[in-house]
Amino acid sequence: MKRLLTFLLLLFCCRAAAQDVALFNKDGKAIAYIDTKDKDRTIYLYSGEPVAVIFEADVYGFNGKHLGWYEKGIVRDHDGKRIGNTKKAATGYTQYEPYKSYKRQKPYMGYKSYPPYKPYFSNNWSDESFEAFLLQGTEK
Repeated sequence: MKRLLTFLLLLFCCRAAAQDVALFNKDGKAIAYIDTKDKDRTIYLYSGEPVAVIFEADVYGFNGKHLGWYEKGIVRDHDGKRIGNTKKAATGYTQYEPYKSYKRQKPYMGYKSYPPYKPYFSNNWSDESFEAFLLQGTEK
């Protein structure tokens, strides 16, 4: 019985930890993560700051600004360039994920702007910093 409880506890802990999906920049550094347990699929920086949400395939900042698209594990900017990706979609080496700080309270979502026309997606990386890209969603 004790073994069964230990097994179930380990199984629960592993499942709970697997709910977050790390997002990496072009250098393979973990910048943010998606909380998949959250119905809004909120994107948090590892500092615990909520910066964006994924609505269908669109990435919106909490200020309502459309930031880009998230499809097949890849975050793309308005030019269609890759700016971040999950480990599964990575084309190279990814570093270890840092420790996560406590999640801060999510701000209210601003009025969502209309997304621009979707450009042709390329595999080229954007020159913009992935963290700066996400932080655009917190600017007033």
